[in-house]
Amino acid sequence: MNRIDRLTAILIQLQSRPLIKAQDIADKFSISLRTVYRDVKALEEAGVPVIGEAGTGYRLMEGYKLPPVMFNQDEATALLTASKLVQSKTDAGISKHYTAALDKIRAILRHSEKDHIEGIDDHIAVMTHPTFVHQPASELHLQSILKSISSSSVIEIHYTSLEKNENTRRKIEPVGIYYLGNHWYLIAFCQMRNDYRNFRTDKIKQLTITTEAVSRIHPPLQSFMNQVSAERQVTKVVIDVDPEVVKHLGEQKYYNGFLKEEKIGDYVRMTFLSGSLMGFSRWFMLFGDHAKIIEPVELNDMVAGIAENILKKLEISQLLLT
Repeated sequence: MNRIDRLTAILIQLQSRPLIKAQDIADKFSISLRTVYRDVKALEEAGVPVIGEAGTGYRLMEGYKLPPVMFNQDEATALLTASKLVQSKTDAGISKHYTAALDKIRAILRHSEKDHIEGIDDHIAVMTHPTFVHQPASELHLQSILKSISSSSVIEIHYTSLEKNENTRRKIEPVGIYYLGNHWYLIAFCQMRNDYRNFRTDKIKQLTITTEAVSRIHPPLQSFMNQVSAERQVTKVVIDVDPEVVKHLGEQKYYNGFLKEEKIGDYVRMTFLSGSLMGFSRWFMLFGDHAKIIEPVELNDMVAGIAENILKKLEISQLLLT
């Protein structure tokens, strides 16, 4: 047991009894009396009113008590909702540890909060959108990666690259993990490439935390995320759509960079930040007969080009039929 945990345990012990002998503390934690005296002094310096009585032991000042950790219904509901996300978006290891932590939290809830949790547990679910074909991996190595970051250790991975589908063995220095588009990613300094690389964690077939320490101090994860955002080119798209059609666009508008909408005359003006004008133009074709493009001009050209190609194929098909 480390010292912080021991100090916390001693404080709990002091709260649980009216008087505790120094020898009892020493016996409980297998430490010397000298260590007990140092620990008690540390608690006093932290503001805990410990009273030492010669020849008897230690007690807390009358009336002093740390408030218990309590949760209201809204907080308990938030924890339960988070557990559903953890089970859906992480791996078996993280899910197991989170569930164990949640069980400990449930143990200290009042009966009313416990009943509330039991009552709504079956009324919260996380579903995968049918557009995304995604099978959660049983092992995403998230726990091991975070452990290696905490200990500043190099990790060795067996990795299957997405681009070339090559199996490689590398030593990397992890910087951080992030979740994007149904996948977890690891940013790390690759010793083989001598540069920072992005790894999808479900493509890591094997991971080992080595005894080797990282070779340098790495920039924080947020600096890499800012760089990714800056490098990603997005284009502002503005379209006017028939109000009767807008309600049928559903979640697809978000996948295409939906930003805002407002009523303009007989239309609803919708603004997007698109990462792919070609992709947006093909989506626009689904309802283009009930909408018009305001900007950019090149989007009009793309949609017209797609429409012309479709028309040509239809004409060829008609000729073959006749």
